[in-house]
Formats: sequence, C-alpha cells, structure tokens
Amino acid sequence: MKKIVILAALLIAGICSLSAQSKTLPGSLNFLKWAPTPPMGWNSWDCYGPTVVEEEVMANADYMATHLKKFGWDYIVVDIRWYVENDKAHGYNEKDAIYVMDEYGRLQPSPLRFPSATNGKGFKVLADYVHSKGLKFGIHVMRGIPMEAVKKNTPILGSKARAKDIYSTEKQCPWLRDMYTIVAGREGAQEYYNSIFQLYTSWGIDFIKIDDLSVPYHQGEIEMIRKAIDKVGRKIVLSTSPGETPIENAEHVKTHANMWRIVGDFWDNWTQLKEHFEVCNRWAPHIGNGHFPDADMLPLGRIGIRAERGDNRMCALSHDEQYTLMSLFSIFRSPLMFGGDLPSNDAFTLSLLTNKDVLYINKYSQNNKQLFRKDDLIAWVADDPKTGDKFLAVFNAQDQLKIDESRALWKSENITSDLPLQSVDFDLDITGAKKLYLAVSNNHDEFSRHHANWIEPVLYNTNDSLKLTDFKWTNATSGRNNPQLNKSSSGKPLTVNNKIYADGIGTYANSIIEYTIPEGYSRFKAKAGLDVDAVNQEQFGGNAKFLVYTHDPSGPVPADVVKIPVDLEQLGITGECIVKDVWTNQIVGSFTKEFAPGIKRHGAGLYRISKKK
Repeated sequence: MKKIVILAALLIAGICSLSAQSKTLPGSLNFLKWAPTPPMGWNSWDCYGPTVVEEEVMANADYMATHLKKFGWDYIVVDIRWYVENDKAHGYNEKDAIYVMDEYGRLQPSPLRFPSATNGKGFKVLADYVHSKGLKFGIHVMRGIPMEAVKKNTPILGSKARAKDIYSTEKQCPWLRDMYTIVAGREGAQEYYNSIFQLYTSWGIDFIKIDDLSVPYHQGEIEMIRKAIDKVGRKIVLSTSPGETPIENAEHVKTHANMWRIVGDFWDNWTQLKEHFEVCNRWAPHIGNGHFPDADMLPLGRIGIRAERGDNRMCALSHDEQYTLMSLFSIFRSPLMFGGDLPSNDAFTLSLLTNKDVLYINKYSQNNKQLFRKDDLIAWVADDPKTGDKFLAVFNAQDQLKIDESRALWKSENITSDLPLQSVDFDLDITGAKKLYLAVSNNHDEFSRHHANWIEPVLYNTNDSLKLTDFKWTNATSGRNNPQLNKSSSGKPLTVNNKIYADGIGTYANSIIEYTIPEGYSRFKAKAGLDVDAVNQEQFGGNAKFLVYTHDPSGPVPADVVKIPVDLEQLGITGECIVKDVWTNQIVGSFTKEFAPGIKRHGAGLYRISKKK
C-alpha cells in the first residue's frame, strides 16, 4: 500500500511539473516526440556544397534505403542554396546569383538543378521519391526573408503587409547575404514564416535545418519559426545552425528545437575533432530525448567532391581518428548526419555506420557525461536504461606533435583582429641552420578563427636571396585543410591588412611547416599576419601566434599506446564485471576494481560493462 501511495504522489507531482512547465513554453512540446532519438541521415554539404543536383540526391537516397535504413538512418537533406540557378563550388556566387522565387517572396528549388521542380512543383516530386523509399526528406534554409523579395517588395501571403514592412538590415548574416532579418512583432513577420512552412508542408518536408540562427542567438526568429511549424501541424524536425549556440540560451533552445549546433563547420582534421571534447563536455547536461546538442556532420567517406573545403577526396582522418569521432558522437548522443557521398562508400566507412551496438548507444543511452579528463586522456560514461549496464568510452587525445614555445628562435605576440594591424614583420639570423620550421599556434582559443599567412617569406645572405615558396616543404600540418601555396587556407588570395599578396603560404592553426634550408643562407625574413577570413569573422574574430624555429619544435613524444585506468567503483560497479568491446563485439575479459585498456594515440575504445551474474 505504501508503494502505491508513493507512486501516486510521484505521478501527480510529475503531472503538475509538466503542467507548470507547459505554461511557460510556446505552443506545444509535442515536437519533442518527433525525434525521441538523435536524428540520423545524409546531408549534401560535405560532398557537394551549394551545388547538389537532383540525380545525386536520389542516388544517395537509393543507397540509404538499400544499405542503411535497417540500421536507423532515414533522413535525406538537401543543404544550402538549392534556390540559386548559378551557384558554384569552392566559393559562393554572391555577386550575381540568380534566385528562383515565387510571387510571395518564397524561395523555390532551381529547375536547372532539380528538374522535377518545374512548373512550381517545388520539392514535392523529389520528396515523394524519398518517401517511396521509406525515408524522410529535409532541406536547409537561411534565417530571414530574401533580399530579392525586399527588392521587389513582394506581398506576404496571409497579411496586408509586404516584404519591406518586416525586414531589417541589422544582424544580417555576415558570410552569406541572401537574406535580411525578419523583425519579430511587426505586422506580417509571423505570417511570412507561416507562409514558408505552409509551402514546405505542401512539399512534404520532414526536416529543416535553419542557418544563421544560433550565433548570435536570434530568439525572436526562433520563436516565430517554432510557432509556424506548430501551426502547420506537420512533424517537421527543427535543426538550428551554426554553433556554438550560446550556452546561456540552452534552456530556451531546448524548448524550441530538436537539435542545435554547438560548433562551427566541422571538417576532417584532428585539431577540430579534439576541440569537440571540451565542447561536448560543456553541453552534456543538456542532452535529452527529443532535444540534442549537435556536434555537426560526420565528414566521413568521400567528401569535397564540389564542396567548400579541399578537393575530391576520402576522409583525411586516420582510421583511429574515425573511431574516435564515432565513439564520441555516439556516447554524446549527437545527431548523426553523414556528409560523404554514400554510393562512394568503402567497406571501412560502411562499417562505421552499421555497427548496431554503437548506434544503440547513440539512440538509447542515458546520463551521458565525461567521467574524467587527465590532460589528453579522457573517459566518458553512460547508462543502458534497459539492462543497467554501463557504457564506457576512453580516448587517447595526446598529440605526437607538441609545439614547445621555449625552443622558438622567434615568436610574435598573439595577433588578433582587434589590433590596428594584424601582422608583424621580422628578419632573423639563421646562420648555420639546416632546418626551418614555421609554426602557428591557436593560443588555446577554440572559438576564434585562425586563418594565418606567411607573406613573402625569403631566405637570403649578403649576395643572394631565395623565395621560400620556390621549393617544397619537407612536412606540413594545418588545423584545416593542408597549407596552401600562394593562397589562403580557404583557397582565396592571400590578404593581410586589406592588402592582397601574390607570394606566401596560407595555413590554419595549429600548424607546423618544415623546410630543409639550402646551404649558404644566413637570414630569413617574412611578414606574419592574420588573413582577412579571420579578421572579418563578425561574431568570432581571429587570432594566431606565429613562431619560427631552426630546431624541431616538438616537445616530448608520448607513447604510441597508453593504458588509461578506469576505477570501476567510480562507475558504481562493485565486484566482478564483464567488459565487451562494442566495436569488435568481442569479450575483453573479467575485471574487478579497475579496467585499464591500452589506447592508441588519437584512438578510442568503446565498451559495454556488465556485472557478472
């Protein structure tokens, strides 16, 4: 009887709590039921940038239906600028874009890229094709109202207002100027958002990624979007982008979106992956069924076909690093949006996407959190609510390459976009040196942008000079892409202090570029500066520290494999337990008190721990 009374009291308290909470929330929380587990799917951005065409979308849908649907993958998402007829890869065509738009200022897919969209059909035919495969269809849009609609002052469906009545040039997206801000509270503002979601509903859209919402946090437009989705009544999963969403807005975004970005665009390099550990730890308390912090897409498989980062390639992360990526994203319960071209998958990539036990952790684990971080040795833990088992992920994030500033021949101050000048000139004595190392440090700042340039680097003596760009480096690393010769790390002209230079090296912190010096040169000079891509980052700014060495800048190199001890009692496990390797599906052994797996550098282990019966 006592147990019944206690359960009844708990039930009443829960109902009262939910009722009180719902009074403070806009609309309904039913949308949380539309994505009870992290959404899993494919997005066209990493492989096709703004240029994907209908045939490619259908090919990826076919592959997903055949190979991945049974594992829970079900979203097919067309990313940015599907409404532009003449967009191009490797740099948005912003100056002479040809937009496709209806009479109410609502963007339409380009029939040149999506032939089934002719005669005003929009994405209806393509969405029907995706649905016929048992999958769901999504699109990417930018926050706001099209500049083209304001220019033409189009009417707003359902309102007497027109486009010029609801827009503002304030807080316009700094990196893609297709749209203007919609001012919440103005007559016609909500109606415009209502009208585009009515359109998307008629197409059969199941998922929408809305960009330029999170940084800065556009609360007014987020609330209008939530109301518009609730009004149409279709189960459209909402993803906000890019990141990092301000953590002070965590409670608000959890009640308005199913997923929200916590990082900027993530590509296939170790530096960015390593930054995820700190960000995921910060956001772990906000993981919940129906609302998920989003660690961005999976840059795996064949990417860069016509994208914004690098050339057509397979993922540049090592296999160990890819295991780290999938292990962290799974135990963090991030949405899993694959960025590669699915039909081009190799066997290894497919194995990452079809491990049932790994995907189970992503879908169903609870109480996900970082257990400890000891320098770059990291452990995460989560519960299996169905069995009472523990999931354990351990990571060896130690780097072989450690920049030791004490060894530098020369180093700059930290150069930021706030300074009057974003560069420094130097001229160094390198008499007798056989090696030259150009290093750039991000100064432990994971949020700013670190596009860095070595401008007009020259080796010289009293009689002769040699441009460093005239011969090849021995080795080179870069935080994003590879170092670029005579262009920035983004592939654009080298630009420092608003001046364009033809000669130099573009890179991105953290970075080390190694040269073997030809005999006879005793001095080295150059200009070191932030590239305009970092300086012009309106929300983040840029910074970098430049260092020059004539000896290897690396600090002590850690062992290739390190044992990472985990106190099992800290997990709540006493007595003997059985440990199973989730990736291999093999029993590791029986353990008491401590489990200390050996983990490769940049690698990970993912385990299920069960009490021995």
